[in-house]
Amino acid sequence: MIGKCLFPVAGYGTRFLPATKSMPKEMLPVVNKPLVQYGVEEAIEAGMTNCALVTGRGKRAIADHFDISYELEHQISGSSKEQYLEGIRDVIDRGVFTMVRQREMLGLGHAILTGEPLIGAQPLAWCCPTTFV
Repeated sequence: MIGKCLFPVAGYGTRFLPATKSMPKEMLPVVNKPLVQYGVEEAIEAGMTNCALVTGRGKRAIADHFDISYELEHQISGSSKEQYLEGIRDVIDRGVFTMVRQREMLGLGHAILTGEPLIGAQPLAWCCPTTFV
C-alpha cells in the first residue's frame, strides 16, 4: 500500500496573476478551504497520511496552514467560531506533514526529485492540488 503522497507546490502561480502576487496559488480559496487542502484530504482518505510538500520561496502560508495556530485557537476558544477549524484540525491530526524547499523552479520532474529525501525509496503518489475539476 502507498502511504506517502508528494505535493509539488513550489511554482510561481503566474497563470493566476495578479491574485498570486501576494498569495500562493495553492492557498486560493474554493468555497471555505484552500486548494491544497482538498488534495491533502483526498490523499489522507486514500490512506496516504504522510504528506510531503515541496515548497518554494513565499510559500510559508502552506506550512502554516497544516500546523496548529495556538494564537488563533486561544482567541476563538469557547466561541461559536471554533467550529470553523474542525475540518483543518482533523486533517492536521490525521496527517504527518514534511516540507522541503525547491531552490530552483526547473519543472514538475525536478520538484518531484526535490522531494526524494522526504520519501526515500518507498512508493509514492503525487498530487498537483491546483489542478481542480
